[in-house]
Amino acid sequence: MSSSCSGSCSSCSSCGSCGEDKLAKKMGIISRKILVLSGKGGVGKSSVAATIALQLAASGRKVGLLDCDFHGPSLPTILGVTHKKLDYSETDGIIPLPMGNLKFISVGLLIDDPDQAIVWRGPAKMGVIKQLLEDTDWGELDDLVLDFPPGTGDEILSACQLIPGEKNAVVVTTPQEVSLADCRKCLDFCKKLELNILGIVENMSCFVCPDCGKSHPLFATGGGEQLAKAYDLPLIAQLPIDPEFMAACDSGTLPDKIGNFPSLIKF
Repeated sequence: MSSSCSGSCSSCSSCGSCGEDKLAKKMGIISRKILVLSGKGGVGKSSVAATIALQLAASGRKVGLLDCDFHGPSLPTILGVTHKKLDYSETDGIIPLPMGNLKFISVGLLIDDPDQAIVWRGPAKMGVIKQLLEDTDWGELDDLVLDFPPGTGDEILSACQLIPGEKNAVVVTTPQEVSLADCRKCLDFCKKLELNILGIVENMSCFVCPDCGKSHPLFATGGGEQLAKAYDLPLIAQLPIDPEFMAACDSGTLPDKIGNFPSLIKF
């Protein structure tokens, strides 16, 4: 389509609207963007992102969930949709996978072999993120939740540069210092990019024995709370290691059992 026109066309109500930025237009009808981040790998960030998206959808909000972890997309497994593939329309672009009030996109649903390694450099990642944001038929949403790989690399920086307007972050950590040290860098990243930090989620805070009910801190205690206090941020939740939750994520039954687990939508 040409970037200029001499009169109205079939897709424009007035001359000149063809030249509007497509990405800004798509993102403009999404009320809130929530980036789920962590400086440390292995803290359960994807399961937290899935929980937030599913709980928001269960509350009646229209939600999109975008898996930006291209090298290890785990959300298709957590949501039980590894057997699904995304559709494409010439007019609407990529069609997200519908799951009730939730629309889901993942590179894991675009490749034929789930064990295939994706080898992309930074510029390629930025191009893919732009395409998934711009060429996806998101429609009007209350929330778009984006799940990222750990660290402060290409994927997060690209999304922050591409998405216009206010962007919100939820930072996930575990209680021990090795995780907190990386998450402090993540919080500094959020500050530099002027992200609105909604709060801290401390995952794997303890293990509650199913036999005696006693709480056992396997790593450390209170790290997430200390981090939240140091940065004057809300502590959204301290989540124990829950075998039932882990089994639901592994088996892909989390969407059906989401009501059994603590609420993370305190923002």
